[in-house]
Amino acid sequence: MFSNKADVLNLINTQMKAVLKKQSELAGDAFATNVGFDVMRQRYIEERRFWNEGGPVMAKTHDDVVESFDGSSIPVRYYYPSTASCDSPLPAIEYIHGGGFVVGSIDTHDRITRMLAHETGAVVVSVDYPLSPEAKFPKALEACVAVAAYLHEHGDKHGILPNDISFAGDSGGANLSLASFLYLRDEMEDASFIKTMLLYYGMYGLKDSCGYRLYGGSWDGLDASDMEYYLDCYCADKEKDLQSPYLNCLSADLTKHVAPCYIASAEYDPLIDDSRTLHRMLQIHGMTSEYEEFKGVIHAFLHHTRMLDEAQRALDHGASFFRRQHTHYLAK
Repeated sequence: MFSNKADVLNLINTQMKAVLKKQSELAGDAFATNVGFDVMRQRYIEERRFWNEGGPVMAKTHDDVVESFDGSSIPVRYYYPSTASCDSPLPAIEYIHGGGFVVGSIDTHDRITRMLAHETGAVVVSVDYPLSPEAKFPKALEACVAVAAYLHEHGDKHGILPNDISFAGDSGGANLSLASFLYLRDEMEDASFIKTMLLYYGMYGLKDSCGYRLYGGSWDGLDASDMEYYLDCYCADKEKDLQSPYLNCLSADLTKHVAPCYIASAEYDPLIDDSRTLHRMLQIHGMTSEYEEFKGVIHAFLHHTRMLDEAQRALDHGASFFRRQHTHYLAK
């Protein structure tokens, strides 16, 4: 049977090939969705442990909880960069991890969040939102919004400027970042304290695209059946939920009052056109948006700074965008 799919494993760059070989050594078929979410989570933890070693040392980290709107506790971790002053409050970046809404945690993204704090000079607040399928849409979204609202109201208790909060996230976390901003703006009627969004290879609502037709497979856990699996886990009523602007973010009003966005994609990611479309929609309506496509890499490449130059560049460039939006605060 023929396939129009691109030969991604041949097209990716040499470093990305080495990363995939290392992933296979660490956890075998780490991204298979046919083994059940408990096994998926354990494999994900095992595979990410290597990638989280090393990296910047923080001035301090602090684990805490924030109360969600339904009274449940949301674990969070505060990362204070070595540039932090004891006397001056800092901007904060709420980091929302990826993992298809099903896997991932504060710990699986620890090196990314430390690097982001180091490169931006901001306090990074990483969120352990409730995972699916146990928590259905919009539970994870509500948890992320609740953390942002808490930082806005009580940030000064944590050395954070309460009116200078940003979102950052990768993959499903990029979707939750943008959705949280839209929810604050449209449901809570105040997103003025959200200053920047750093959105790495997110899913924003396209149902079909060139990228979907060409890319995705066992190497990234994003073939068509995988993506259906994640949505089935996440959605309570898939047909209804996929109409929500807080899941299908491209259906939201993107013509006005959107915080400046840095949007990054991977060249051989089936979700690449979601990022391209989001950027173009923002750009054509006069919103501040910077788009960058990282060559020779696949989805979730941000984890691999130990072996992949493009991952380091993506974090550096996102941090640079953040600093340019914060000219009143010179982090570096």
